Amino acid sequence: MKKILIPLLKILVPPIIGISFILAVGFSMDPDTRVKYWYLCLAYFFPPLGKESVIPAGIFGGDIYVPILNLKAHITPIDPNVMAISIALIDSVVSLFVVWNYDLVKKIPILGRFIRKVEELGRKGSKKYAWIRPLKFIGIVLFVMVPLQGSGGLVGSILGRLIGMRSSTTWLAVTTGAFLGCFAIAYFTSLALSNVIIALALVSILVIVLIILKVWRESK
Repeated sequence: MKKILIPLLKILVPPIIGISFILAVGFSMDPDTRVKYWYLCLAYFFPPLGKESVIPAGIFGGDIYVPILNLKAHITPIDPNVMAISIALIDSVVSLFVVWNYDLVKKIPILGRFIRKVEELGRKGSKKYAWIRPLKFIGIVLFVMVPLQGSGGLVGSILGRLIGMRSSTTWLAVTTGAFLGCFAIAYFTSLALSNVIIALALVSILVIVLIILKVWRESK
């Protein structure tokens, strides 16, 4: 019985935690905001959308003019903390599911093929991931934290396994990186929306940082 129950719980617990949280938060909102919130949480699962686009989209609000329809639409903003916690929790839950059910996840058609591709790149010492290995825990935290395409909980969990980290350590690293990254994006988005000059400065700084990171990674 125990041999059946534990694997079953490992499959069911992560999605139950994630879905329950997102449903509870959504039902605490007004209907229009609820739809926006659920849509953004769902959209986060589909590339190329990432935390760097989903969180600002949630925080943004106000009256906007729709030229073709000649209408003024009101978009309700979502609290930055709610967006940050929600997206970070999704990464954390995805990571928990992957580290608990790695062999099972590899059998899922599209997901399995993606995991094998990441594993192959990691084993070949791809420059894209090579910098993480010597940093281990900190490397996974930074990888998940920095808002780059394909740097979420799924890939972070795969890389943690590849560099020999324990499942619990990998999950903790991914969760730490997710929360740090999401709260940073939420904070700077709120700051940017309050001042156009600050927004331009933040975008410029982000571009410079990303260029430096890209050059540094390619030089390794």
